[in-house]
Parts: sequence; C-alpha cells; structure tokens
Amino acid sequence: MRVKLLLKQHVGAPSSPMVSVGDQVERGQRIAKREGLGANIHSSLSGEVVAVTDEYIEIDGEKTDSFLPIEASDNLLDMVEAAGIVGAGGAGFPAHVKLNISLPGGYIIANAAECEPVLHHNITMLETEPEKVISGLLHAKKMISAEHAYVAIKAKYTQAIKAIKKVKDQVGGFELKILPDMYPSGDERVIVREILGVELEPGALPSVAHAVIQNVETLKRIAEAIDERKPFIDKDMTVGGRVRNANSGVVFLDQPIGRRVVELIEECGGYQEPHGEIVLGGPFTGATGGEESIITKTMGAVLVAMPFPTEKSKMGLLVCECGASEQRMRDIATGMGAEIVAVEHCKRMTEVGGRVRCELPGVCPGQAEKILLMRKKGMDAILAGTCGD
Repeated sequence: MRVKLLLKQHVGAPSSPMVSVGDQVERGQRIAKREGLGANIHSSLSGEVVAVTDEYIEIDGEKTDSFLPIEASDNLLDMVEAAGIVGAGGAGFPAHVKLNISLPGGYIIANAAECEPVLHHNITMLETEPEKVISGLLHAKKMISAEHAYVAIKAKYTQAIKAIKKVKDQVGGFELKILPDMYPSGDERVIVREILGVELEPGALPSVAHAVIQNVETLKRIAEAIDERKPFIDKDMTVGGRVRNANSGVVFLDQPIGRRVVELIEECGGYQEPHGEIVLGGPFTGATGGEESIITKTMGAVLVAMPFPTEKSKMGLLVCECGASEQRMRDIATGMGAEIVAVEHCKRMTEVGGRVRCELPGVCPGQAEKILLMRKKGMDAILAGTCGD
C-alpha cells in the first residue's frame, strides 16, 4: 500500500518534512512538524519514504496494528497538539488552538448532526464506539473548564442515541440534546441557536455564547490521543453514489490517511455505469475530485455522481453560505454546458469581514425578488444552493 500525506491538510501553514527519501518510518511516527498555526503530520503506514516534495510525503508500506505513540503528558492540550488533531468535520482548524480557551460555566458540544445526504460515517461510528466520543467530550470539557457537556444529535438516529445513552448510564457527565431534522443543523450557529437559545450574529464564534463545538470524529481522535497516545493517522469515510454495492453509502472506519480515493471505490466493487464526477465531501458542500485524490484529515466522503444533465441554457446561480459555494456551482453549471448569465446571493446573506454569511442559517426566505433580477439579465434556468431548496 502507498499513501501520500499532504503537508497542508489543516488551517494554517504547511507542515515541514522531518524525513528524507529512503528513511524507514513506523506507523504513528511524526514525519512533518507544524509551522505556526498548523498541525503535525504522522505516518499512517510502517514502511519506506519514497518521495518528499513541497506538497506531500509518500510512503510505501503497510497498516500495522501497532503504532508509535505520542509522548504522554499531564497537559491534555499538549497531547492534542502532539497528535496533530484538527477539525475532522471539514474545517481543519487545529484542535489544540480551538480548545485553548477557558469557559467556566460554559458548554462543550459534540456535533453529531451529520446532515449532509448519504454521509453516515459519524452516526455509524457513534453506534459502534460511542465511548470514544464521550471520552473525548469529557476530556474537552476538562480542557476548557466547561460546566456543561452536550451531545447534539437528530432524533431519527435512534440506534446511535441508544448507544450514547448506554454510555451516559455508565459514566455520566454529559447530556443528550436533540437537533431539528433540517439542513444545515450541523452549522455551529444553528447548534448554538437550537441547543442554547442564543442567536449569534453572522461571523460570530460559539465562544460568544460561552461554547465550543467539536465534530464527533474530532472528539474520537482526541480520546485516542489522550487515552491511547495515538496520533491522528486514520480517517472515517463514507463512499456512495454511482458505486456498486454503495448506492446508499458504505462506511469505512479508520482508513489510513493518504490513501487514494479510487482504492475505496474499488473495494466497494467499482463504478456503476454511467457515472459522472467524483465529489470529495458531502453532496451540498463537497468539491470536485478525481481517482488520484487522497484521503485527508478533513475529508469525510467520496461520492460518485451521475453524469451531468445537458443544460444548454442561460443559467442563473442563487448562492447561499448554507449550501454549495459559488465556485462549486460554477463548476456544476459548466459541466452541464450552461452559460452563466447572472449570480445572486440569498437575500439573507450579508458581508462580514470580506465574506458573505447567512443571517439566519436553516430558515430560508422566499427568493422571488432574486429570481426576477436574474430573469432581467436573461436567465431561463436556475441552479439554487439555498438551504430551503
């Protein structure tokens, strides 16, 4: 098996290589150190370094049951930093920075919304190993000196809720909170609104409401770092779409970071024909990838789409922070063969710090005004990325 470990798979500067071609490395060994706001990178295989570039380190080897542990410490944040843990839900923000805050009387919330269609690796993981998530949650509670710890999850995930309740009966120290079954219930501002009753301004962080929110896989990796001294070297994934035996999504837990996505597609039985693009991430917020794309710390899914329908029309794009980015929508429209003649933002969008954000995520207004504006510019078909659509 070969893996390519990107030197930048997190918010912040790329990590600096610590190995050279020909070096023998162990699974779990640190092979690149963080620079500034960044994260350490560890080998997900035991084997030989076969390439080192400005972008990645390539290793030929095998996934072993054992790994080289990180150094134990009484300082839990130091262990999270040493393990190279970043937000596994897609953001990639270094966890040791996010958790370096004191919130006496505040909240730590495990985000178990998993509201992107097809994806269910987080819920499957909660059904099979909830104790890891709860351990990570309670470690995080201690790190930020919070008073309350919650698991925020949708009521429809009944098996995961049963598994979590069983852990709650054994260890306590946290509560279950139910999220509405809507998109995007996993948005941090939606979680704060629905669970804490606080309406955050666009661009405001959950810390304004005395809260920190962590994706459940991030908490799993925190538990592994502290309880097992394991660095962040494996990733949970969903594979689905036009893939044999994976129409409704197949979950792969603990895949070595750096694997090519085509290997997971092949393990499901290969493509269903006809098929179109490979999407990395969820269908709403993912990005176009390819067979040679590799698993990173932030990637949650590999989805194979149908071929784009042919739409030789003049198209307008209705963009919202809650859904696909404007660039993603442009890629889709181009793939359809459409001519983009107009772009409008949802009327709840507002600019904050040079970025457009939703004033009320998950509560979509009517868009007649925006549609009429695009019609005046010659639009005869629309591609909408708003949460209500």
